Amino acid sequence: MTQVNKINGNVTGLSIAEEASLGVLSSPVWVPLEPNGYSDFGGELTLLSRNPINPSRQRKKGVITDLDASAGWGTDLTQENMQDLLQGFMFASSRFKDLLDVTSVDTGDTTDDFEPASGGDSYVANDLLFAKGFTVDAVNGLHLVTGVPAAATIPVTSSLPALAGEAGTVKRVGFQFATGDAVIDVSGTYPALTTTTKDLTDLGLVIGEFVFIGADATANQFALATSNGFCRVRSISANSIEFDKTQSTMVADAGVGKDIRLFFGTHLRNELSTLIVRRSYNIERTLGAPDDASPAQIQSEYIVGAVPNELSLNVPTADKIVADLTFVGIDHETRTGVEGVKSGTRPALVESDAFNTSDNIPLIKMAKVVSGDASPDPLFAFVQELTLTVNNNVSPNKAIGQLGAFDVSAGTFEVGGEITAYFSNVDAVAAVRNNDDITLESHSVKGNQGISIDIPLMSLGGGRVAISQDEPITIPLTNEAASGAKISADLDYTLSFTFWDYLPTLAG
Repeated sequence: MTQVNKINGNVTGLSIAEEASLGVLSSPVWVPLEPNGYSDFGGELTLLSRNPINPSRQRKKGVITDLDASAGWGTDLTQENMQDLLQGFMFASSRFKDLLDVTSVDTGDTTDDFEPASGGDSYVANDLLFAKGFTVDAVNGLHLVTGVPAAATIPVTSSLPALAGEAGTVKRVGFQFATGDAVIDVSGTYPALTTTTKDLTDLGLVIGEFVFIGADATANQFALATSNGFCRVRSISANSIEFDKTQSTMVADAGVGKDIRLFFGTHLRNELSTLIVRRSYNIERTLGAPDDASPAQIQSEYIVGAVPNELSLNVPTADKIVADLTFVGIDHETRTGVEGVKSGTRPALVESDAFNTSDNIPLIKMAKVVSGDASPDPLFAFVQELTLTVNNNVSPNKAIGQLGAFDVSAGTFEVGGEITAYFSNVDAVAAVRNNDDITLESHSVKGNQGISIDIPLMSLGGGRVAISQDEPITIPLTNEAASGAKISADLDYTLSFTFWDYLPTLAG
């Protein structure tokens, strides 16, 4: 046995597992993470010394009276690495659309199909599904559903190889309308996509969710470019979806001869009432092997009962989108190399590229909320820097007889941030002074996938223009988000994310 004299930080690792209940693991899945650095990770103990009045003027040995457990790290934002964790920060569950596990593809029949154990009959012809996680690349990607799906078979138009023993998934990500059936109607208060044959309530969309209209083939997009792009669902009925926050000002388009495609993603927002879900985690940080003769005996530390507290998304110029995360825990544990790490399933890291801020963000838009105006003019043409913050105001609950916390309490869900934009006119200054209703959206797109962010209502502060010689004028602003219920009862959320498994190249 040879004890090492030091351990380098590069050999450490970070993983996280969702708990069955606060502080309790049950068949944990340890998801690996890629931290850029740490902040306040571990258990901080409070030491109180005895200092009685005595002639020696010396203290007596102190005692440990408290433990604060916390974890924090920074990471690049990728398509995959924040989807599960954001559920914790939003105290909510993502709204998936027919996400199914599939172990077999095109086996035992002559139909090219995905073969889930059950649930396939939730798909219908002309649905667009996205497959991932299959060992053959040709199986992964976008497929058009055809025929009559059944519980254990989803036929598609693609040519698929026979596969068994797979660990893939399929998810409904869009719909292709029949030729000439999708129409853009601008005769109402808000522009709408209408149809005579498809019940649009079957798409599983909710008011406030972003969709994308159009695809890369001209046959699958409206002829007028302004009728394609990102837009937010304002209302839904059987044969009509009204939109606001459209990427452009929509104009009437009959869609003649077009098989229009409509895409949607996995939607996540802060929820109300019984849909509020508090998640807690065990956070594992491995600390290397203390004995170079036993390199497999890895020591580790754990933050137990960790509840997501603060999140900061930072979008600087000519850089990467990065996230800073902090958690409040109830306890801190260590394990020796002989004890080893905690048991559980340990999947491989899902590789995914970071979003850069130069050409992966086709749209950041801040605008005044104008009733009846689906595409109000932006307050700024270009943004220099954007920071979005989420704070759950989590605090540990302490009690006599308990070192550390026995529980945590969540406070007000606060969303805010800062934005620095290039000044071009005084509209933004006036918007601050007038306390106008402001809305913000951001869309990040890379490799036919993406993430959209929506804040339906916010107030602005700051607004003092910054002037320097030989530099463009900028305007720094602070913002505080609020429930969008003031705009519409159906927009009663503060922040939402949409994760797009597939977006056409047109979206970027």
